[in-house]
Amino acid sequence: MANNNIFDDWLSTKVTNMKIGENISLKKYNSFGIDVKARYFIELTSNNDIFTFLKSHFLDDKQFLILNGGSNILFTKDFNGVVIKISTQGITIIEENDNWALVKANAGENWNNFVLWCLDRGLGGLENLSLIPGNVGAAPVQNIGAYGVEQKELFQSLEAVEIKSGRIVNFSNEECRFGYRDSIFKHDTKNQYIILSVNYKLSKKPALNTSYGDIQKKLSSIPLADQTIKHVSDAVCEIRNSKLPDPAKIGNAGSFFKNPIVNLEQLMLIKSKYPDIPVYPADNDTFKLAAGWMIDKLKWKGFRYGDAGVYHSQALVLVNHGQASGSDILKLAKMIMKSVKENFGVDLEPEVNIH
Repeated sequence: MANNNIFDDWLSTKVTNMKIGENISLKKYNSFGIDVKARYFIELTSNNDIFTFLKSHFLDDKQFLILNGGSNILFTKDFNGVVIKISTQGITIIEENDNWALVKANAGENWNNFVLWCLDRGLGGLENLSLIPGNVGAAPVQNIGAYGVEQKELFQSLEAVEIKSGRIVNFSNEECRFGYRDSIFKHDTKNQYIILSVNYKLSKKPALNTSYGDIQKKLSSIPLADQTIKHVSDAVCEIRNSKLPDPAKIGNAGSFFKNPIVNLEQLMLIKSKYPDIPVYPADNDTFKLAAGWMIDKLKWKGFRYGDAGVYHSQALVLVNHGQASGSDILKLAKMIMKSVKENFGVDLEPEVNIH
């Protein structure tokens, strides 16, 4: 009863632009379109709102979830706690010279809009990450990457607020401990900070990364000397649109699984059975296998489990054809993981966060 009184008292305060609700559907806040409810839902549109909310100590005795774009999450049940939607906006150049610019983006900025903002100003480095769904604040948490580039390569620092104390903390690239679709924010500091903004150091004289085969094909008609960051971005967008479904039409969270990492011994065993499996070098004498290729090889592409399914154009993507529950999609994911384990001897890990 005391908790409700505290919440009612806090609700009665007038805080600019703060949107607060109880028993709110999260369907429009997750790209899978799963219709679950949050016990409490709070949307924060400014850093002042974030600070004010934390000072209320409403989170002290409750579980909570920081939600950015909702594009990398699968809800399997109602969330009996506080969902905090970060919607802060703003992009600025905070430092620059003739060669580079340091760009600050607030956590609630749409990632692709941020990439386009940089492209419009001739700032290169992020073009291979065009059209990745989600918001800026989630990019370092997940260490997003695509087509030969990871955000950590351009990441300079981020600013966050410690939830418990309200103090502002800066994290350097090294302190974030980036890994493959991984960072310190998924482990040691999970649920300890709200990311406020992220700084990226981008080039005014960029070297294009066209190492990915499909990008090279898209750009083959353009002389090498004439290729620009805009050309690379356009090529990436065309590739993504041809392979990945639009979440507005078919619920999905992009790649559902990480590409598994194996050692040389494991690789040799797998290649003895599947000599044509795509392999990419990874860190520390390990190798990255193409999860989508393995799933496709086992004939899962296009498979449906009720309204949960494997996308017909990309086996790495699980989709909601309309009325699938989060549990349906998770069951399908587990079936695929079991199949890959039995046939390839490797464990697939979800890239998507499951709640």
